[in-house]
Amino acid sequence: MSSHTIDADIKVKWAEGQSAYSPGTPEELLLIAVDLLVRDRGSEATRSFIEQVLERYAPQAAIAIEPSAR
Repeated sequence: MSSHTIDADIKVKWAEGQSAYSPGTPEELLLIAVDLLVRDRGSEATRSFIEQVLERYAPQAAIAIEPSAR
């Protein structure tokens, strides 16, 4: 597993005001992204989006298993 840092300044503007973020790790960047997605799209749409992304990295056998078959 590689270790790296992120150097970014993220500025977000919305009707209520604005926010600034400076993530330094992929984890911090993910938390910011999820927070912004939930604010913009809602929790269910965000959950669906994240599930679609994670499906690309799931083992094929795990994708084929139906939740009721467990």
